[in-house]
Amino acid sequence: MYDCVIIGGGPAGLTAATYLGRFLRSTLVIDGGDGRASSIPTTHNLLGFPDGISGGNLLVRMHQHAARYGAELVTGEVERIDRVEKGFVVETKAEIFGARTILLAQGVTNHRPRMAQETHDRAVAQGLIRYCPICDGYEVRGKRVAVLGCSDHGAAEALFVRHYSDTVTLLAQDGSQLSDAEEADLARGGLAVERAPIRDLSIDGENLLAHLTDGQLLPFDTLYIALGTSPRSELARMAGAELSPAGCIVVDEHQQTTVGGLFAAGDMVEGLDQIAVAAGQAAKAATAIHNLLSG
Repeated sequence: MYDCVIIGGGPAGLTAATYLGRFLRSTLVIDGGDGRASSIPTTHNLLGFPDGISGGNLLVRMHQHAARYGAELVTGEVERIDRVEKGFVVETKAEIFGARTILLAQGVTNHRPRMAQETHDRAVAQGLIRYCPICDGYEVRGKRVAVLGCSDHGAAEALFVRHYSDTVTLLAQDGSQLSDAEEADLARGGLAVERAPIRDLSIDGENLLAHLTDGQLLPFDTLYIALGTSPRSELARMAGAELSPAGCIVVDEHQQTTVGGLFAAGDMVEGLDQIAVAAGQAAKAATAIHNLLSG
């Protein structure tokens, strides 16, 4: 019976594990190993790393930090959680664990463009495909930038990126969902809108090439994917926790869900998807868990 089982080994989960270890709480982190942070080529807005750090390197450091203070870390996929009299039962494919409390920190899944996985991953590693202009808009200043997602969400992201570059194009995956008036507003803001959907995406040296169905071949320095995300909230739903209309987990000011003893932190909680935010939420959750267990 652990004081806390943390499901998810990204920045939120590992921050909470470190705090709980220093609170002298027995803690187990179960990580599926497929979180978004691991694919970050370099992040430059994480304080303390002015020259940047890769997501993989950051996670290695955070694993070491949590383990130093006693957290146990295992790789696995949690299939279900159940409420019992003294807490929870956490079931993976291989084992069953008891937990007085649970912290969900599984993040979200990006909706990816339709392209070969190998090409996508290579483009991400080269910075040709990006997912977070808040994280790295600074790196694309003055470059040829495209945003994939011809919708309200995509238009808002394109306008955000326009702050960094005078050359921003909004592309469609299946077709434009914008009205003529909305496209006119974007044009007045200096953004180009291509209605023809993308047929394919490829890499040519340092260029990402967008092949459109109308025959155009458009080169870009970076393509931002604005197709949305899906929170990994199935376990929260299974436990009876309240979810937002978007599927994010509803929490209180201490990161506790509507199920007592069940907490959540990071991108699966509605808000700004940032490592710093996830770590802050995790610190709040870990402190609340410690105080709850002390009561």
